[in-house]
Amino acid sequence: MEQENMKIDLNAIFRELIRYKNLILKSICLGIVLGAIIAFSLPKTYTVNITLSPESAQSGNSNNLAGMASMLGIGGIGGTSQDAVNSTMFPDLIKSTPFILEMYNVKVTPLNSKETISLSEYIETQKNPWWSYILGLPGKAISGIISLFSSEKEINENRVIDPFRLTGEQNGKISAIKEALSASEDKKSGMTIVSATFQDPEVAATVADSAVLKLQEYIIDYRTRKAQEDCNYLEKLCKERKEEYYKAQKAYADFMDANRNVVLQRTQAEGTRLQNDMSIAFQIYSQVETQLQVARAKVQEAKPVFAIVEPATVPLSPSGPNKKIIIIAFMFLGFIGSSVWILFGKDLWDSLKRAKTDK
Repeated sequence: MEQENMKIDLNAIFRELIRYKNLILKSICLGIVLGAIIAFSLPKTYTVNITLSPESAQSGNSNNLAGMASMLGIGGIGGTSQDAVNSTMFPDLIKSTPFILEMYNVKVTPLNSKETISLSEYIETQKNPWWSYILGLPGKAISGIISLFSSEKEINENRVIDPFRLTGEQNGKISAIKEALSASEDKKSGMTIVSATFQDPEVAATVADSAVLKLQEYIIDYRTRKAQEDCNYLEKLCKERKEEYYKAQKAYADFMDANRNVVLQRTQAEGTRLQNDMSIAFQIYSQVETQLQVARAKVQEAKPVFAIVEPATVPLSPSGPNKKIIIIAFMFLGFIGSSVWILFGKDLWDSLKRAKTDK
């Protein structure tokens, strides 16, 4: 019985839709028109993808470094460790405000222009759909009124980027760059894909390449910072111990030259003391020099290796908008909207009108 009622209901729905087929066709045509207007109003965009495979040299050779340090009698160097920043953080790092501020002044040259400008200046030249200008009129009017009461000095000072206090213009540009950049990681293959989407293909390729370079520099700087600080400290310490050794060596040589034919016990004791000081200074200098060599090796070991699998290339065809999908989506919305109106909205509207008439 339930299956029969379901069949009857479906047949009734189908007959009702056939009855108002002209309305449905008009709604679909309206959806096609609206979809075409929106699809052709959206500016073309180009996407550049760079695929890279991050590999840490530290993880592969840390045992060799630890063995080298052990042979030299130095502990606490080498071994495995987990880095707080690695390639898995690329998706979050590329969206962070400090990173976007580094991309803010990247130099780009649009395809049909010979002038090189900053990325923030290029953002101002990108086209927007016509409705964005209509929606932005109230904000522009308010900004214009505020600018009348602002001095020229204050306006110029607002152009200086202060990450703690961003102006509305700067915040808008940073948001646009954040939206244009993205990074994703394929957990199966371990590959990282960095993408840049802009309205100019040349700019998209340049920004994608610059973003990858800055991400690599950030990771390399973080991983090697502690090791480089240790290396710098050991270089300073090695220089000091070397000077102390040379000073002790000179003191011993000067004393021996001045007392070459003296056989007094006091003179011999002083010579022995100076020789011991020179030997101790040399041992300390030699040990610090050895630690310095291991520290330099550690800096090299800490540097990750990034293999670029797919480099940046200027795209020949736009990646969006997909006009066919937009038009089909509006056609579907037109069909769904008209069907809901025929099956439910029309009766509800009639009941509301009758209720209003009865009152």
